[in-house]
Amino acid sequence: MSHTPMVLAVVPLENRFVRLEPLTASLEGEVCAALDCDAASWDIMVAAGYGPHFGGWWASALRAMAQGTRIAWAVRRREDGAIVGTTSLYEIKPDYRRCEIGSTFYRPEARGGPVNPSCKRLLLGHAFDGGAVRVEILTDAINPGSQAAIRKLGARDEGVLRKHKITFKGRIRDTAQFAVLDDDWPAVRARLDARLAAFG
Repeated sequence: MSHTPMVLAVVPLENRFVRLEPLTASLEGEVCAALDCDAASWDIMVAAGYGPHFGGWWASALRAMAQGTRIAWAVRRREDGAIVGTTSLYEIKPDYRRCEIGSTFYRPEARGGPVNPSCKRLLLGHAFDGGAVRVEILTDAINPGSQAAIRKLGARDEGVLRKHKITFKGRIRDTAQFAVLDDDWPAVRARLDARLAAFG
C-alpha cells in the first residue's frame, strides 16, 4: 500500500479551451459579472453566487482556500478571454487522498461545448497527479442533466445519499454520488482526451 501524500497545489491550469485561475482579489469583479445570471440554475444549488448572494459566496470560497480545504478557480475561456464560470476541488482530505469536484457553474452560453469536459480533464488530472486515489463528483438527485454529464465522463455511479444537503432555498436534497478512482483514471482520461480532440 502506497503512503504517498496528496498535495494539491494552488496553481493555474490550462489546456486548449480554458484557463483555470485560482480565485484572488483581482478576479472578484470578473467572477461576479460571470456568475450574475440564470437564477433558475442556481435555485437547486447548495450555495448561490449570483446577484445579492455573491458576496457571501466569494467570502466563503476564499475562507475555504485559506483553510486548505478547497481550491476555487475562475474558468476563463481561451477563445475570447472571458470568464464564463467557476469550479472547485473541495472537501480536500489529504489523509485519505480524496477530494470532490464541485461548486461548478457555467454561464448558459458556455454549456454543452468544450468548457465542461476541459475543466473536468484539468481538475481530475491535477487531483490524480497530486496523489489522489479518489475524486468524488456529487450532484442534486433532481438534476438528470448534470448526472448524465457526469456519467459521460466515465465516473462510476455510487448511488443516492438521502437528505444529504440543504440548499440555500431550504430544500432538503438527496445527492447523487459519483466517483473516479485512480484505477479508473487512465480510461477516463483517454475518453476525455478523445472528446476534446473532437472539438476541432
